[in-house]
Amino acid sequence: MMSLPAERTPVIIGVGEFLDRPTDPALALEPLALMEAAVRAADADAGGGFLERIDSLDVINLVSWRYDRVAARLAERLGIVPPRAVYAIVGGETPTTKIHEAALRIMNGNSVVAVITGGEAQNAVSKAKAAGITLPWTPPSKTPENPIIPSDHVTPLGMQHGIFQPIHIYPLYENATVAAWGLTPREALAESGAAYERISAVAAANPNAWGRKAFSADEITQVSDDNRMICWPYTKRMVANNNVNAAAAVLMTTLAAARAAGIPEDRIIHVHGGASAGEHMDFLKRDQYVHSCAQDAVLGQAMRIAPNGFDRVELYSCFPTVPKMARRTLGLGPDVPLSVMGGLSFAGAGLNCYMLHSTCAMVRSLRDKPADQALLYGQGGYVTKHHALVIGSRPAEPAWLMLNRDVQDAAEDARGDVPPYDGGYAGPATVETFSIVFGRDGGPSNGSVVGRTPEGVRVFGKIDIGDPDALATLLNLDAHPIGLPGVVSVGDDNLQRWRFA
Repeated sequence: MMSLPAERTPVIIGVGEFLDRPTDPALALEPLALMEAAVRAADADAGGGFLERIDSLDVINLVSWRYDRVAARLAERLGIVPPRAVYAIVGGETPTTKIHEAALRIMNGNSVVAVITGGEAQNAVSKAKAAGITLPWTPPSKTPENPIIPSDHVTPLGMQHGIFQPIHIYPLYENATVAAWGLTPREALAESGAAYERISAVAAANPNAWGRKAFSADEITQVSDDNRMICWPYTKRMVANNNVNAAAAVLMTTLAAARAAGIPEDRIIHVHGGASAGEHMDFLKRDQYVHSCAQDAVLGQAMRIAPNGFDRVELYSCFPTVPKMARRTLGLGPDVPLSVMGGLSFAGAGLNCYMLHSTCAMVRSLRDKPADQALLYGQGGYVTKHHALVIGSRPAEPAWLMLNRDVQDAAEDARGDVPPYDGGYAGPATVETFSIVFGRDGGPSNGSVVGRTPEGVRVFGKIDIGDPDALATLLNLDAHPIGLPGVVSVGDDNLQRWRFA
């Protein structure tokens, strides 16, 4: 098969990361400054001289400090006026999506030099708030661009149940997959601990990681004074760490421009293609919780792009269920390294920026040890939005890059019927999955069971957190509760309640 002409072949030529660790939060750099530093570092990594040639700028969505005109403000700091400057929406999959889209624009002749960047300063913001310090930064806007809109992500019903944050919702998958995979909760927890132990070791060896400490599996999964339970079965060290001051940037151009600039071939990384798909935003309108059809679809497309497999992978690791589901879809063994960056729990990253840092780490890894194809898999929302990107040391086949990026139809074709929901149902039901939230005092604070009636209708019942027998059943490490019978009632607040039969 013929290759793309060098003038249309998209490549990554520069990566940059920047960490800011001032002892005094008043001296911390604001997100715009962090991103500026990362972009300049990416330009330097490419040999310099590309900044003024940037014609496309993508900025990953900010959470720690809400500006207006975000992309325009960053362009002004960089002293550039790119024809295209875009501020992205919220999503952990956004970095790989934007890199993929930049590659397609380059391939189609609509861009020559593109940069994707993102950064956060949540660590400084939190410390300044605790100390009562006013940060001397660009004032935040009263009407920020692309804010998080809670109603787009969580229904009022989820809020009423107290099951509305990512840490509350990912356990629905974690607890359901235990039964589907024929494991006990103890065995599933051990798998999470072993995987995250290896990921933490990667972070410990990564100079660009925010956290650089390796932990044993027991230190990750067992509750301790500095590792409290947050939402069963996830402890603090199994949860994403977004409390960082960090930024990253990826610089892309054409193969022709890279060669003209004298960049050595072994520093040029090729974009081969990728795919995106999503689940319903309302977690009660998913067909099941033992896998994600959208995740399966994007990883299936990635495997078609790389039929000989991946030399290395970066699987999004906001919570253990994500890489555990992904590695099974990919057919990877339990001991395969799942990260080149060091994971969200350990290396850490800004809320939507992890896959940008991971891309930087993967590019460096491929330069150090070339490989045909590697996988970057990102996720956003609540097992909601998925994107896979394949990159490698050798040029891509044009057909790979031009494969349909949107594989939503494949996800829908694989999806089972979504069970109807009946919030007024009272009667017998069985456990489909569940989530139990823990408070800072170390004890359970609230929880709910997603259940099914004998007719297959879905129900959502609050747990009596003061019922020791119900908690003992749900928190049993040696026998999962999936499929156990119970009874649903409706309270005076019109919310369903769950008790075991």
